[in-house]
Amino acid sequence: MKPAVPSEPFAGPFALGTLSAPGQEPFPALVVRAGRVLDLRTELGEPALTVRGVLERWDELLPRLRESADAPDAAWHPLDGLRVHAPVEPRQIFQSGANYRQHVIDLEVAHRSPDDPRTVEEARAEIAAVMDRRAAEDLPYVFIGLPSAITGPYDDVVLPSWARQPDWELELAAVISRPAHRVSVEEALDHVAGYTIANDLTDRATVFRRDMKAIGTDWLRSKNAPGFTPLGPWIVPAESLADPGDLRVTLKLNGETMQDESTKDMLFGVARLVSHISRSAQLLPGDLVLTGSPAGNGMHWGRLLRDGDVMDGTITGLGAQRTHCVAERS
Repeated sequence: MKPAVPSEPFAGPFALGTLSAPGQEPFPALVVRAGRVLDLRTELGEPALTVRGVLERWDELLPRLRESADAPDAAWHPLDGLRVHAPVEPRQIFQSGANYRQHVIDLEVAHRSPDDPRTVEEARAEIAAVMDRRAAEDLPYVFIGLPSAITGPYDDVVLPSWARQPDWELELAAVISRPAHRVSVEEALDHVAGYTIANDLTDRATVFRRDMKAIGTDWLRSKNAPGFTPLGPWIVPAESLADPGDLRVTLKLNGETMQDESTKDMLFGVARLVSHISRSAQLLPGDLVLTGSPAGNGMHWGRLLRDGDVMDGTITGLGAQRTHCVAERS
């Protein structure tokens, strides 16, 4: 049984999660910081309700969630002893790449050709100039992830036997409420119900195709193994966060801080990402928009994930996740 009581508080009076008692089906839960939960199926009188169902009716149900969080005589249960699952099952996952200025600079320097005549300082300066131009003039870089890669915030992460350079990427994830298609930047945040934590694991050895370099990146192979996206623990309503563009993203590996950066370093903020994605695709309630990973990945440190590693991830106001890495057994 994984620990359920949050080790790091979330912002605001309540959050949403998906929980289960031993031997029972998962249920949509309203969680308050006192370590108590409400089964929303019972509270709202809808036995088949899921968190995604709540998000599909977000504008209607949000006032009722606020009322329930303040109801002392509601059917509260202790959070302790319950299993915490990924908070939502999305239909679509949109992932932003190369969206943190320092992260991109670090990766570009780490992947430099041995024949590159530039010094490290020269390379960093040139890449920084490119990043500044991107933020001012270009569009976000977004690709698609698989829902089957999602796992819970305290579940073990199995490192596939073929993954030679598995790496961590802690990220802020926006959770969609209203369907969004061709929305403006100004309208975009009206379609975001809240935020959660995602760790978008990547096998660096398989990011780039070696058989035909012109094909480019292979995100299917490098990012979508089962369990490669620990998610949660909670969805914190957007109204509880003052500014998603000013949150601290921190990942510790075996207790040592590896990532510690503000979302201020994003090239494209949440509103620009949602608007950009909606120009091509339709975002649906419960969908995730992963906003990219800050500096401090394993490639930067020269230390990739191994059997027995423990990752602790926190983002300001969103709680914390802890995952153990386990090598795949043949």
